[in-house]
Amino acid sequence: MHIAERFEILLAAHPRHDGRTWSGQEIDEATNGVVTRSYVTNLRKRRIENPGYEKLRAIAKVIGFPPELWFDEDLSSASSAWMEPDREPVGIAGKVTHLMGTLRNEATGEAYSDADVARLSFGHLSEEDVEAIRTGKLTDPSVDQITAFADVFGVHPSYFLHGTGSLPLLDQEAMEIFRDETVSAIAHKSLHLPGREKEMILGIIRQFEDSRGGADGR
Repeated sequence: MHIAERFEILLAAHPRHDGRTWSGQEIDEATNGVVTRSYVTNLRKRRIENPGYEKLRAIAKVIGFPPELWFDEDLSSASSAWMEPDREPVGIAGKVTHLMGTLRNEATGEAYSDADVARLSFGHLSEEDVEAIRTGKLTDPSVDQITAFADVFGVHPSYFLHGTGSLPLLDQEAMEIFRDETVSAIAHKSLHLPGREKEMILGIIRQFEDSRGGADGR
């Protein structure tokens, strides 16, 4: 297993107290510059094949795991044993970080970046919005922003608001709906319309369905 993969497993297994994954800047500050932000970036991007032990020990001390875990053959099991029991992501920032670090982008096979999430939200989230919500700088995101995150990751919006850290995943049909750019845009645009106008839109859709049904029956 490459050292970068080990690092990702350890980062996911030992998040910060607020549920967020440690950033390069936070590790830089916590180690007083022993492990710089650029070093963390290069380590995660597989640009460092053989990191020095002092660097690894400093990272382990800050994140909170025994340095020997870096070299454990069965890292996934060993790392899980050191995790706090029943630890769940806390708050919107923690849950966003958890999703971005746990789920994999189907296009790249890697964890989601801020830019990935912004692009997949079809304009409802900017890259700056994603970073601000993920890092906790924006503590009260809008309903539209929460819904956009839910659409991107295929979870119910209530996941970000309820206390539980479990993922209330949408069913397959709902996930396919939100992957359709046009359908997702219609859902977002109609979200804040009055009930009567929502019913009008639904009525138009039903008229299209009826007309198609009649055409198919001929």
